[in-house]
Amino acid sequence: MKHVTLYALSTCPWCMKAKRFFTKKKIPFECLDYDLVSDKEQERIMEVVNQHGGTGEFPFVIIGKDGINGYDPDEYAKLLGIDK
Repeated sequence: MKHVTLYALSTCPWCMKAKRFFTKKKIPFECLDYDLVSDKEQERIMEVVNQHGGTGEFPFVIIGKDGINGYDPDEYAKLLGIDK
């Protein structure tokens, strides 16, 4: 299984949907709530997001080496090789 990292905002409804998608599909994922971490960690997160083609919108998901802007369950499933 590819490693999944989810960068989210703690109050964002689309971020919550992304968290539910991975939880419901029993896909292990690392989640960092951007708005709840230190300024230094936010800078690090934005560097990682930018390196993966991110635009600064949340949620931002990295599956393996691929970055996905926004909530896109079809793309998540495709990259993971699972049914939506």
